[in-house]
Amino acid sequence: MKQLLQSLKTGATEVADVPAPRPGQGQVLVETSRTLVSAGTERMLVEFGKSNLIDKARQQPDKVKMVLEKVRTDGLAATLDAVRSKLDQPLALGYCNVGRVMESRAEGFATGDRVVSNGQHAGIVAVPQNLCARIPASVTDDSAAFTVLAAIGLQGIRLAAPTLGECVVVTGLGLIGLLTVQMLRAQGCRVMGIDFDPARLELARQFGAETVNPGAGEDVLARAAAFSRGRGVDAVLITASTKSNEPVSQAARMCRKRGRIVLVGVTGLELSRADFYEKELSFQVSCSYGPGRYDPAYEEGGQDYPVGFVRWTEQRNFEAVLDMMAAGSIDTAPLISHRFDIDDGAKAMSLLTSDEPSLGILLHYPVPADKADARAARRVELSPAMPAGPRPGSGGRIGVLGAGNYASRVLIPAFKAAGAELHSLASAGGVSAVHFGRKFGFRNAVTDADEIFGDPQIGTVVIATRHDAHARQVLAALRAGKHVFCEKPLCLTLDELAEIEAEAAARPGQHFMVGFNRRFAPHTVKMKALLDTITEPKSFIITVNAGDIPPDHWIQDPAVGGGRILGEACHFIDLARHLAGHPIVSSSAISLGAHPGQPVSSDKTSITLQFADGSVAAIHYLANGHKSFPKERIEAFAAGRVLQLDNFRTLRGWGWNGFSRLGSTRQDKGVSGAIETFLRQISHDSAAAIPAAELFESSRVSIELAGSLPE
Repeated sequence: MKQLLQSLKTGATEVADVPAPRPGQGQVLVETSRTLVSAGTERMLVEFGKSNLIDKARQQPDKVKMVLEKVRTDGLAATLDAVRSKLDQPLALGYCNVGRVMESRAEGFATGDRVVSNGQHAGIVAVPQNLCARIPASVTDDSAAFTVLAAIGLQGIRLAAPTLGECVVVTGLGLIGLLTVQMLRAQGCRVMGIDFDPARLELARQFGAETVNPGAGEDVLARAAAFSRGRGVDAVLITASTKSNEPVSQAARMCRKRGRIVLVGVTGLELSRADFYEKELSFQVSCSYGPGRYDPAYEEGGQDYPVGFVRWTEQRNFEAVLDMMAAGSIDTAPLISHRFDIDDGAKAMSLLTSDEPSLGILLHYPVPADKADARAARRVELSPAMPAGPRPGSGGRIGVLGAGNYASRVLIPAFKAAGAELHSLASAGGVSAVHFGRKFGFRNAVTDADEIFGDPQIGTVVIATRHDAHARQVLAALRAGKHVFCEKPLCLTLDELAEIEAEAAARPGQHFMVGFNRRFAPHTVKMKALLDTITEPKSFIITVNAGDIPPDHWIQDPAVGGGRILGEACHFIDLARHLAGHPIVSSSAISLGAHPGQPVSSDKTSITLQFADGSVAAIHYLANGHKSFPKERIEAFAAGRVLQLDNFRTLRGWGWNGFSRLGSTRQDKGVSGAIETFLRQISHDSAAAIPAAELFESSRVSIELAGSLPE
């Protein structure tokens, strides 16, 4: 299928061939007929992409601070890699989509339904059920494409809460502003629109609004006073996009006492207290298209809000807009300025930064009958077919599940550098699979994991997906006869672990490894060699300055990410097991106690391990430290000697004959070493670098510790 993508690095847009997505539980698969370009949002993204690094930094000073902190802790090289990787990721544009349901895994939607959603500029999209709404028969696809933008304006109206007969000002008459004018008129309000563009002002007058053009020398405040019959306007909705503070200041001055101002667009926010104080004005920023926006439980989990408590969610706002279109209260025909086929999508985006006037830009998705099946294909060929049989010594052909940040920045480059033949790359939406598949030389990009499991040319599967998918995918890969490299965690439950352990034991000819890469870091190898010369018990202190992750992040969800003990602290449980060189015989964990404003969380935990030889390890996994402090510090005390490893860049020793320091200019956490070792195992059918018993032991202890902590 065709999809419109933008490079954050250069701002360039392209229409790419992307494999069709596969709908997840609670989603619908939609064959697109129309999408609408959101001029404000998408112009901002194009302009950001086209700006140079200095201008990008000026636009995001908070990100610059994070970069500088990362340089201090991880080094310049690692930081530059991270920044370049972030800018290298393609951006899927669009959020105003109309089409017909091809497949439904959601309640309330059936194959053949015409729906509007916040889907992207793509021939086929998979969208959650709460971000879809059925289109009434009398509403055309062209009109329905404006639903999402109209819902943004409608949410602003709901916050302003105008009543019949009130006078309301709309500042900024772009698409959202002109749609807002019509909805306010439908609600029985008197409306005045403010803009500098004569054509847009004329449209507002056609929709029943009075208008003011500050650019033509008209006195906005005087006109507002006359419009409100000298009382001051009841409410102002700001739908403009500008860095100026003037729209908010102007809104305050034209309002009556206790008037309401709602910011729907983007403006400067240096407010004057005097403007607001005397009139006791209210000011509110509207969040997109309604309650539920940015709530993962609502948008991704399908958990609706009870209508008795939240009357208007984002989905219900979509429905309300569509009802107004069906009743003739919203007219979108005058708002359409340009039409393009999706193949010319790049031309459509170039309009946004050109001198040619534009307003509503519609993209069409023609589907010739004989190409419908090809459009829905979940595999896209990126390069010519590989010769039969893997290259000798390559470690087999690799299929990778997951093309997220870690996979694309760390894992895939390491497999490529180690000589693996990269065959197929899978991602849920297909965009990242195509982009990174091209970049690293994969044969195919796919959106269906079964394409990898069932391909006889693929001998090894690399799993780098969300944590809740790991167990299912590991088992599927093993049962398909593949070697498996699974990024941690291996799984989330003891039942899953038992099933994987049994499956792996039944297949001794298949190599299996978990990405406990810190064992293979050069500094760890040196540490291990020094510690192995000592036979008496050792004491380990591992301090992880993990950094805060919001509680609503997917990794904090026990059912999806497993929490941070399983998600990351498992690395250090395994590292301690490796350095001690003996089985773990007991383990315990305690989290920071509850405190007002500081809920109990597993990401502020101290873990204690005891090993069969009497060694002990204390792992302090903490999310409440400062970012400038090193993220990872490993210390070992034994036989009157000490080792200290800081951030996998500097290893220091005290009391060791012939050793005092091992430094490096670049942080190395052992990913390359782990992957090179794994590929050698496959090529030479050699013994596992990490014994299976230790992989399962580290995983089991991690799961038990995570389960012992309060959620």
